[in-house]
Amino acid sequence: MFKNHNQIFAAPLAGITDKPFRKLVRQFAPDVSMVTEMISCHSLVEGHKNCIRNFDNYEDEGNIGTQIFGADPFLMGQAAKILQDAGAKWIDINMGCPVPKVATRAGAGAFLMKDHKLAGQIISECIKSVQIPVSIKTRLGWDESHKDWEDLVRVAADCGASFVSLHGRTRAQGYSGNSRLPQKPNLPLPIIANGDIKNISDIEHVQNLGYDGAMIGRGMLGKPWLLGLFCGTCTEPDNIGEIVLKHLDYVIDYYGAKVGIPMFRKHVAWYSSGMKNSAQFRIQINQILDEQELRKIIKDFWSVC
Repeated sequence: MFKNHNQIFAAPLAGITDKPFRKLVRQFAPDVSMVTEMISCHSLVEGHKNCIRNFDNYEDEGNIGTQIFGADPFLMGQAAKILQDAGAKWIDINMGCPVPKVATRAGAGAFLMKDHKLAGQIISECIKSVQIPVSIKTRLGWDESHKDWEDLVRVAADCGASFVSLHGRTRAQGYSGNSRLPQKPNLPLPIIANGDIKNISDIEHVQNLGYDGAMIGRGMLGKPWLLGLFCGTCTEPDNIGEIVLKHLDYVIDYYGAKVGIPMFRKHVAWYSSGMKNSAQFRIQINQILDEQELRKIIKDFWSVC
């Protein structure tokens, strides 16, 4: 295992690693490095009020990086400055998102694996705009025929980036198939491994491949304590239901019940996955809009007093 807790990262997960979820993870793993869900540079700079995370403050969130995406170097630099002023400890640039509205229509995310010149301009503008470290998160390449991630790492290094996190799939794979990280080559930046890392054996595997840290993503779903287990700062919870209720408190406090309850259903599904009668439980959950009714059914399912 990695000796330092700051070598264990919580990955950015769109629609999941919001402020309520991060607050919960932090209680189990106080010292891990966390990355926010990605934020559009346009939305952030223009202050779109319908996107609540544009107005997050990170001063009390420990070692947290904020991830931005976009294809305009100037706007990306402006967004980086806004996030630095909001308390981010470093800026992470998304260069791996495979979703069409980001990677093709917006010319951002994974598209930057195809345009290293633009990628370099974005990195340089962000670095020029802030006094905190800047990293990038990318994939092996656009597809099996274009696995040129090492070249992108060298571009990032030449521009002054501090480190890179690497997901072990191509853009074409999306999230299908298995993550297949290569042996880490001799490169000028630290590389954090990402993709299908779900247990200590997986962490030891990427460490043996030579990587400088491990970034856990979907393994956290329904298990916000997972990074704490890896770091030895917590044990398996006695009653998951108590954690579910605490998570619900944070969600409603942040979003309000009207917005928060529908958003929270996916988390309840992950928390209950594999448990007896969980399928019927999820059907019930998906029909509930009332906060007190939702609390009662959660308490009954997990036998919370």
